[in-house]
This record gives sequence, C-alpha cells and structure tokens, in this order.
Amino acid sequence: MKKYIVLIFSLLSIIVGCSETVAEISEDSIIVENPDPVEPVDNSNVSGKNILFIVADDLTKTLSSYGHPVVKTPNIDRLAAMGVQFNNAYSNYSVCNPSRSSFLTGMKPETTTIMDNHVHLQDIIQDWVTLPALYKKNGFYTMSLGKIFHTSKEEDNDLKAWNEIYSFRNTDLGNTGEGRNMSSDSRWQDWLRWLSANGTDEDQMDGQIAKKAVEFIKTNREGPFFLAVGFQKPHDPYIAPKKYFDMYPLSICDPPTIPDNWTAPPYAISTASKKTFGHFTDQDRREFLRSYYACSSFLDAQVGKLLDALEETGKLDNTVIVFLGDHGYHLGEQDHWNKVTLYEKGTSAPFIIANADNQPKGLKSNSMFEFIDIYPTMAELSRLNDVPGNLEGKSFASVIQNPTLPFREEVRAILRRGSVIGKSVKNHEWRYVEWENIAKGVELYNQIEDPLEYNNLAFDSNFAYVVAQMKSSLNY
Repeated sequence: MKKYIVLIFSLLSIIVGCSETVAEISEDSIIVENPDPVEPVDNSNVSGKNILFIVADDLTKTLSSYGHPVVKTPNIDRLAAMGVQFNNAYSNYSVCNPSRSSFLTGMKPETTTIMDNHVHLQDIIQDWVTLPALYKKNGFYTMSLGKIFHTSKEEDNDLKAWNEIYSFRNTDLGNTGEGRNMSSDSRWQDWLRWLSANGTDEDQMDGQIAKKAVEFIKTNREGPFFLAVGFQKPHDPYIAPKKYFDMYPLSICDPPTIPDNWTAPPYAISTASKKTFGHFTDQDRREFLRSYYACSSFLDAQVGKLLDALEETGKLDNTVIVFLGDHGYHLGEQDHWNKVTLYEKGTSAPFIIANADNQPKGLKSNSMFEFIDIYPTMAELSRLNDVPGNLEGKSFASVIQNPTLPFREEVRAILRRGSVIGKSVKNHEWRYVEWENIAKGVELYNQIEDPLEYNNLAFDSNFAYVVAQMKSSLNY
C-alpha cells in the first residue's frame, strides 16, 4: 500500500504535479500526493449529473425559507425554490465530528464510536467506503473545499476519497475590525466573540472557498464531478465582513423568552454552558444573535456565488445540489447558546435538495429522516454501483420525488456528556430522552403543544403510558 503524504503549503501560489492531479495551490491549501487509488467500478449506468454537496457548520434553521422573520437569505431561498426543502431533517449527533463522520459513512455514531471532536476518523475507518469515496469509485472527479470531514488533516479525513483537497484561512485584514468577547470566562475566549471585520468576502475563508468553487465549476472537464463545499460559517468565532453586521441592528435581534421558573433537566445542558450563558446580559444576547445572523447572511452570499456560476456555465440543470447544516443549534432557547443537546433545536437542521431526476420544485416536505439516510439516498439518486452493505440508513429518494410521502415514523439521536450517554427518540407527537438508561434522567415533550420543549412530562402520571411506549421505541 502506498503511503499517504499530506503537504501543507504556505506559499501563495505553487504549481504541484502528481499522478492524481496538477493543482494550483493557494495559501494554506492541502493536497494529497500519490494517494492509494480507489478501485474503480462499472459506471455505465451511473447518472451523469454532477453533485454539489454544501455543508454549513453549526447552521440551524435561521433561513427565511424556513420562516425566520429576521434573517435575510435570498440565495438559499432561491435554492429552496429550485427543489425540495425538508422541515424535519435530524442529525444523529449534535456535534461536528460525530455528525459528519456518521452521515459521510452512513453509520450511526454508536457504530463509528466517534462521540466527540477529538477521535480521529483514520483511527477507526478500517475498510469503510465513505460517500465521496464511493463517488470517486464510480468515476466522479472529487474535490473537497473547506470543512467536509471534521478537518482536512490526514487523521480526520478520508484521503483516498478525493482528487483534490483545499483548506483556507482568513487574511490578516480579515481578522481586524470592531468586535467584542461576550464572556469573561477564559475557557471560552477562543470562540465566544464576534468581529465586524474589515475587508471583503475573500478576506474570509468562506469567501476564498466560494472563489475556488466557482473556479472549479467554470473549468471544463470530462465526466461528472462531486464538489463538496464545507463553509465554516455560521460557526464561531462569529466573524463576517462589516456589511453583513450592518444588516442587523440590535433593536431587531430579540432573544427568545424563557418561561418563568424554568430550569433545564439534569444533563440536558452541560454545567459549563449553564454557568457561562447564565451570566449573559440582554446586550450579550442581542450581540450574539446579530453576529449569528450576520454570519448566516454571509454564508448565503457565498452559496449565491455557486448558484450563479452553475447558471452562467449552463451546468445548473445537470447538477444535483444538496445543502445542509451539520446539526442544529440553540440561539437562546433553553437559555443555551450552543449545540451539544438532544433537544429539537440541537438535532434539527436545514436540508434542501435540488435538480434530482423527476423531483418537483419549490415544495416543502414534513417527512422525517435521519442524517444516516443521506448516504443511501445520494447513492440511489446517482445510481452508484458497489454501494457498501454496512450502511445503517435507508434511502428517502422516493420522498424527494414525491415530498408528500411519509418516511420514518421516528428518528433517533445520541449524545455523550462526560461519561453519561443520552439517547432520544422522536415521532411527530413526542420526544423522549433517557440519560444513562433513565438512571441519570428522563424527559418527555409534546411536540405539538410544546414545540420548544420546556414542559417535561416524564414524571406526570397522566403520561406514564406515553413514557412506556417511547421507551419501547427507543430500545427496539
């Protein structure tokens, strides 16, 4: 087996030649030199449509197409009008590395055993065929831009899946501007801050990612491509060019109201988060929302550049576009301003797909699916061969073509908080959560009457029958 060699360049422009590709490397780009080739398969029946696979980091449904009253996202709205928007898409783990490692392998976090951001994919991947690797086996030219797997580093990535990998960073100018840290706790200094930045979009890593993606789209090549674009925003730190901050005066950034005397159940939210966010002032909350909204609109502008490039090159109709957030995010609900929960806000994420064969346009589906279902769905839509037999999800391709069809009756998620494991199961009426098999806590929420999940009914005798039913579903 050939050895993988990852080269990290800090020169502005170098031409690198290798057996896989000749690439122009921009600052902080990463390539794989002479990777092990994937074994090609017969691709005579494979769909010739390109794939644009866009993953946004920490993006909840702060999108106008999802009904958000403040955030402006005209380009993602345009994408939703081109395809089907799913209102009930659920990550299996509400943290970046576990979620991405799960949906890119098609396996549950319990199977991958990746339950935090510190376990490396290469330590556990064995002979698994990841989603981009399967596309490469089927003759697609594969490029990774930004954050697709947890990082672009060798230990966190599937190097054999890609023809090219690129990573970027902000320019020095892009790291200057007006800003503030919203916490005095030194443990949170690196992330709990915002910056209304100087410079243009391309002084930010996401602007550079978009520029590289546009260049790739505008390049003529034989055969279909799988272009994976991993935008870093709206992930912390909350940095975006000033013009996006100017879109959101603090007066319109209203934090959610927390019910009087409400407290989170044990383990539902981490102790550290309760301590940090418990000290937030109204000014902190409004600045947090403005920063997140600004980053969401900045992200939207980059998505627009990709759509424009596809349109200008005549490739739009021949490109299936997938857009998703890697998990949910709280923006003050449960007095929490982060991810890492089993609540609706922690697990629910946006998912839009456009231009698949025989799919309608401009429709919204309320069918539920889990992120482990993305892999088999994409494999079916592209008619890929040699699909691995270890996938734990199931295809919802039929729902994309007919969004009124039902799919999963319930969805599941898992979370580890310290040494304690939490598991949840949700159907259209109830969400049920157990911590350490109820030894550390149990939660039950009515999804219709209490969609924000503040009223825990698990200890109400009137709902003991529901607890029993949901417990049985959880442990099926």
